[in-house]
Amino acid sequence: MIVRDFQERDWPQVWTIIEQVVRAGDTFPYPRDLTEEQARALWLDNGPRGRVAVAVDERAVVGTAKMGPNRPGPGQHVATASYMVRSGVRGQGVGRALVVDSLAWVRANGYAAMQFNAVVEQNVGAVRLYEELGFRIIGTVPQAHQLPDGRRVGLHVMHTAWA
Repeated sequence: MIVRDFQERDWPQVWTIIEQVVRAGDTFPYPRDLTEEQARALWLDNGPRGRVAVAVDERAVVGTAKMGPNRPGPGQHVATASYMVRSGVRGQGVGRALVVDSLAWVRANGYAAMQFNAVVEQNVGAVRLYEELGFRIIGTVPQAHQLPDGRRVGLHVMHTAWA
């Protein structure tokens, strides 16, 4: 598997991954009825200091990441990123490869830290991975994410810094 920059021809496979993740509604805070047009605008518009990447195995795109400044202006030295992995390959290192790649990219592009604003607390695999890679939970917004069954769970804010 390799992680590389997104290319336009990747979009149909990236959309399939996004659609799987958002329709499930349990790990990502996008609307479950997100359209392809809305997804494209959200995922691909990362501004001049941003990047979209894909993880590719020998057959297909198996994951995607987007990264860029968490906030404009005085906070633009802090990056943020989001990750999605195809359902059939979760737990096989795709997410780790995307996070490691994004951390290297944001460091190389002058960011001093990375912050995740909305990690669904029940997404324990992602939380564990982020903690293994140096992130810590700096706060949890209680009951901020509603699951498809109506239960509400918290959203973690996670952060790591190197400069």
